[in-house]
Amino acid sequence: AASGPVDLSAYHHRGSIFRSVGISLHTARLRTTGYRGFVAIQIAVSVHRRTNGETMNSRRYNVLFLCTGNSARSILAESIMNKWGNGQFHGFSAGSHPNGKVNPLALELLKQLDFLTEGLRSKSWDEFAAPKAIHFDFVITVCDNAAGEACPHWPGQPMTAHWGIPDPAAVEGTEVEKKFAFRQAFKAMETRIKLFLSLPIASIDKMRLQERMNAIGKTPLEVVPK
Repeated sequence: AASGPVDLSAYHHRGSIFRSVGISLHTARLRTTGYRGFVAIQIAVSVHRRTNGETMNSRRYNVLFLCTGNSARSILAESIMNKWGNGQFHGFSAGSHPNGKVNPLALELLKQLDFLTEGLRSKSWDEFAAPKAIHFDFVITVCDNAAGEACPHWPGQPMTAHWGIPDPAAVEGTEVEKKFAFRQAFKAMETRIKLFLSLPIASIDKMRLQERMNAIGKTPLEVVPK
């Protein structure tokens, strides 16, 4: 064993390197030896703090997707958001005039692609308009009819956007053609949600964020091979 104190002064010139990764070195006099040395290392993770003391990296966002019947497009969006949001973004859905039943083809497709379907149901947007309801950060309409209707007052004053996508449930034809329409809608919704999730939401200013969200809604719909 070493008989004297460990000399860490050789590491002093590396202080700037340590600080660049959030490590602070503190010097102190060792009482038993009188020598000065680095005796405390403090790990400090730099995070941005919100005005209410909540750290940005712990922020959770609630996103509500709206359409008329809440049976197809908004249902797909809810499930997609909950998968790719990785716990930081929570998806919800509702309809202005819900038909009370989720389209079976939507559920079938989600299951095939290994997306969660548990808890998905067709419901009125009135459930989320009450004063003590969930506060949303974003409310996104995914059908033109819902976008043109007078929406309830949402608690929390969320940002809004319109990402119109053709209704796959309105497609007439063979079972194959109907399933293809749902795959098209799913792909379009997934692309837009991934673009949204790639935005630097914690640091971008609100006006710029609104512009980006509006631009996502104008993203050309991709053609899925049959």
